[in-house]
Amino acid sequence: MAQKLVIVESPAKARTLKRFLGKNYKVEASMGHLIDLPRSKLGVDVENNFKPHYITIRGKGKILAGLKKEAKKADEVFLATDPDREGEAISWHLQRALNIPNPQCRVVFNEVTRGAVKKAMEKPRDIDDQLVDAQQARRILDRLVGYKLSPLLWKKVKKGLSAGRVQTVAVRLICEREREIEDFKEEEYWTVTGKFKAGKKDFSARLFRIDQDKVKIKNEEQAQNLVEEIKKEKYKITRVKEKIRKRRPLPPFITSTLQQEAIKRLKFTARKTMTVAQQLYEGLPVERRGPTGLITYMRTDSVRTSPVAQKAARQIIEEKFGSRFLPDKPQQYKGKGGSQDAHEAIRPTDPQMTPDRIKKFLDKDQFRLYSLIWERFIASQMKPAEFSGLNVDVQGGKYTFRANGSRIIFPGFLQVLGTETIEENILPPLKEGEQARLEALEKKQHFTQPPPRYTEGTLVKELENKGIGRPSTYAPIVSTIQQRGYIISENQRFKPTDLGFKVNDLLTSFFPEITEVQFTASMEEKLDKVEDNEEDWVQLLRDFYDDFKVKLEKAQEQMQEVEIEDIETDIECDKCGAMMVVKHGRFGKFLACPAFPECRNTKPYMLLEDIKCFACGKGNIVQRRSKKGRTFFGCDHFPECEYITWARPLPENCPSCGAFLQEKRTKKGVKRFCAREECDYEQGEDKGGRG
Repeated sequence: MAQKLVIVESPAKARTLKRFLGKNYKVEASMGHLIDLPRSKLGVDVENNFKPHYITIRGKGKILAGLKKEAKKADEVFLATDPDREGEAISWHLQRALNIPNPQCRVVFNEVTRGAVKKAMEKPRDIDDQLVDAQQARRILDRLVGYKLSPLLWKKVKKGLSAGRVQTVAVRLICEREREIEDFKEEEYWTVTGKFKAGKKDFSARLFRIDQDKVKIKNEEQAQNLVEEIKKEKYKITRVKEKIRKRRPLPPFITSTLQQEAIKRLKFTARKTMTVAQQLYEGLPVERRGPTGLITYMRTDSVRTSPVAQKAARQIIEEKFGSRFLPDKPQQYKGKGGSQDAHEAIRPTDPQMTPDRIKKFLDKDQFRLYSLIWERFIASQMKPAEFSGLNVDVQGGKYTFRANGSRIIFPGFLQVLGTETIEENILPPLKEGEQARLEALEKKQHFTQPPPRYTEGTLVKELENKGIGRPSTYAPIVSTIQQRGYIISENQRFKPTDLGFKVNDLLTSFFPEITEVQFTASMEEKLDKVEDNEEDWVQLLRDFYDDFKVKLEKAQEQMQEVEIEDIETDIECDKCGAMMVVKHGRFGKFLACPAFPECRNTKPYMLLEDIKCFACGKGNIVQRRSKKGRTFFGCDHFPECEYITWARPLPENCPSCGAFLQEKRTKKGVKRFCAREECDYEQGEDKGGRG
């Protein structure tokens, strides 16, 4: 019997495929990219059509050698890497490195299920050169920017800095928002609300117009004068308008909307969302099926779903909720089209696998994310929700008050997603011409608010709206700009550091196109055109590099050197007692002793902002300092949440109860244990009490 070799990217996916393909197939994992540009030099011949110089990635030689050995023994080799540009490039490199003679060696499936895999294996195809060219163009473009700008920043700003094409734009967005906040001048304004009684019916309404002008009350004196005048009038209901409106369900998730919703509802980071989604996609042991892919591919810009999936969703809707929640025909959603519509939306591979049915086979995070995806997909095929909206005007003399109310009259898709997030203000039945007695007036002070800082979710949404980056890049963008020290997270909102501001200002001044949002978005469109065979990748690079080279030479001559102050911390150096500072190296931030070179102590820099407080479930753990100067850690929702700990929290969950772990240095070494008092989970040499 012929022996066939299938190569995927991850061991988890390999284990799942082994179950589907049988004993005549051997499935191996490449562990991602094996071949790439060298790290020690540019690796691109800019004088020879940007020809890349590819090498085996350091540390991956053993894996590649093993795959070569297995490929020689196999009668056929199939490349089943992920169905996107990166996956196509990995397959292209493997085809060349393994000398695969059969051009039709590429198999692609959007979900890791038995049916999808077997169907893909029956129809292998050639490597898609356009996908490879698009990936190669992006890789070289990013290499040119990174490897040309980074040495410039080392020279003019600080050693160890780096710049990235897309990350630089994200930093600019955050810097510009911060300057908007700094320049914002708050303005005082007041509102006046009346409490009315019509017969025995009580309701509230806000002062809306004076004559035909909208109300603008600038200070308390104006508000008080109005209150005195308003009391003199008699009131009646002059307008009652009811309108039925419908709210359509949102489409199934794409990468960006999944990240945004997981950040908002589950408090996941974008990176954690993608990690858990990858586990659900590659396959988990469920019921008696063994490892099975539970969701479709999670890096997609498409909202399209297959007719088979729609039919399955409609069946569940009818069974669980009844036919009144089922539209006459499947709901259809339109996306961007073109190369970005290659895959389906993110959906459950088998909608019959309800969250409750498979809960016991998943860990907490897997279950929560799967539930989010399943509910969103089922809701997308349900009828719209219907609301009754009511507007009531109450007039006395020249003063008009307005009350707005709404109520759900048919939940539709909200039957799945829940109606608790919908604010209902139900007004009593009121009629035009009805007399209304003013019973009380309330004046209230307000201030205009500056634009909010970006959260991880709103930043991802902004990047998507502006066409910056692609599904596979959102999570790395956010983590990279934090790691480089260009931004920090305060209460889950991003703020530029002094370093971020200064690097942004320099790059914006000398390389406006690279930091310009529209330029970056147009470059993404050009890369899509390369994928669609509408643009030549070499010409794209040439058009960019010719102008970039001129600006680079100018910056090297004219850019002034700037100094970046080290960020002081309250973390004590355990060798000399000085308070350590945050420094920036080529791999991101680290802690260093300011007494260098006498003291050369360094430590890893750990961000605490992503550690969730298990005590209240709302806040994050932050570092604090006692009145006596001692460091401790507590919830940022203090005083509502009074949780504190003297041990250092770790960004790792307890495998026993899910709370975060913390560590403590003892005479016997470092002990790791659960932060939850009642949990006994513990690691390390010291098995004594918590002390």
